[in-house]
Amino acid sequence: MKSFSSSSFAGQQADAYALAKAAVQHNPQALFTDFQWFLYEGRDTVFFTAFSTQSYDKDGLGNMVAEMVALAPQLTHGFVGAQPGQPFPKHLLDAITSVEMVDELDGYPDKWLSKSADIFEHKDLPLFRVMAVVRRGGPDAQGRASVIQVRSSHALMEGSDSALLTRSSSAGHGVQSDKGHKLPFRDRMRSALRGGLTAFIYLVMANILAPKEKPWGFKTLAIERHRLRLLANKLGVRQRSLMFALVTHALNGEGAEKLMSKKVIGAAYTMLDTKRNNTDDDFFRVRALEAKFKVMEDFVEYVRAVDDTVAGIEQKDITSFQVVINSMFKAMRTLNRFIPALPNRRFWRFNGGMHIVLTLVPPHRTYGPMTHGMVEPLYCGAWHTEVNICTFCPGREYVTLNFSMEQRHIANVDKILALLDEVETRDVTPHVMAPSVERLR
Repeated sequence: MKSFSSSSFAGQQADAYALAKAAVQHNPQALFTDFQWFLYEGRDTVFFTAFSTQSYDKDGLGNMVAEMVALAPQLTHGFVGAQPGQPFPKHLLDAITSVEMVDELDGYPDKWLSKSADIFEHKDLPLFRVMAVVRRGGPDAQGRASVIQVRSSHALMEGSDSALLTRSSSAGHGVQSDKGHKLPFRDRMRSALRGGLTAFIYLVMANILAPKEKPWGFKTLAIERHRLRLLANKLGVRQRSLMFALVTHALNGEGAEKLMSKKVIGAAYTMLDTKRNNTDDDFFRVRALEAKFKVMEDFVEYVRAVDDTVAGIEQKDITSFQVVINSMFKAMRTLNRFIPALPNRRFWRFNGGMHIVLTLVPPHRTYGPMTHGMVEPLYCGAWHTEVNICTFCPGREYVTLNFSMEQRHIANVDKILALLDEVETRDVTPHVMAPSVERLR
C-alpha cells in the first residue's frame, strides 16, 4: 500500500465544536459527506477483532472507548443527541460496551461476526459498539484470555482508521480532497453526468432486477505472510495479485459449473492514493477501481493474467471510476432530499452485477495502549448489503482474509488453502512482472 500518516490530515479544531454541534441539531448526519451519507443509508458496517492476553471488564472497555474517541473523533458523529468531538458520558459508554464470560474461546472470531444491524436500532446511541468475550479460567494454552471486537457504521470508519488505531495513532479526518488540484472542467462535467445517469440507471434496474435477500455467511482465514511472499516471488507476480487470484479462483469453483462466472469475474478493489484532487470525497482516503478477471482453469496462467490486468489498470487513469462513484453518491443524496423514499431497499440489494469486492487495508501492527495485549492474527472486515466482500488485513506475521458473502460461497473458502498448498508444489516457468504504481508492504 502507499504510505499514509495521520499527520497528513488536520484534525478538528476546538473552536469548530460549537458550529458542529449546531449543524447536527436537526439532522444528525448533516456533517456527513455524500460518501458517508451513502454508506450510512445503506447500513454498511465494518469490524475489527483480535484475541488478547489480557481480560476485560466494563470499566476497561469504557476506558478503551474513551481512548478511541480521543484518537478518532468522528466516532462522536451521526446519532441523535451527538456532541461532535466531545467525550461520551457514562450512560453512553455503558450502552455501547458489553462483556460476556465463556468457558472456551473456540470458534471465535467467526461465531460472532454479523451484519451488525443492531448499530442502527437506537437512533440516540453512537454508531459503533465495543464488545469482549472473556475466558472464565484465565488464559488458554495459547495465552489468549479474551477476544475483543469493535463494530462500526462504515460511515465513520475505514481500513486506514483501523490501521492507525491499532498503532495508537490519531485517526482524525481533515479535508481529504485537494482543492488546489482541479480536474479539467470537461472531465468533471462528464463524470458528473455519468454519475447522475448511473444513479438513475441503478434505481430503475434495481427495482426490476434486485434479488431477494440471500442467506449470508461470515468466515475468516489467516495465512502466514512469508508463504505469500515466497509464492508470489516464485510465480513472478505481486502479493496483492496473488491474494486476489487465490480468492476469486477458489470461490469460483472447479470444472464446468462456476459459482461466479464462466467467462469473466467482475471485481471492484480498493487502494490508497495520495494524489488527491478536488472531486475526491472530503472524508474517505480510499479509492475504488474496477477490474475484470478472465476465468482460466490453470491457476498459474490465471494469477499472471490477474497481475497483468491490475498493472494495466493502474498504469492508466486510477481516478475516473471513483469520480463517477462520488458523483452518483451526490446525485442519490440530492434525490433523497426531494423524495425521501428513494433510494428504496431494493436499490441497496442491487450490486450491478459485480461478483466480488476485494479490499486491501493498510498494514495493522499493534503498538501502544490501544492494542496492549492483542496478538496476531488481526481481523478486519466489512458488510455491505448483498455484496460479496473479501477484506485482506496484513499484520506483521499474518494476512487475514475476512469474508462476508452469500452462504453458497462460504464452503469454498477452505479451498483457498488447498489451492495454495497445490501451487506451492508446482514447477513453474519464470515470469517477468509488469510495472505497477502500488506494492503491498
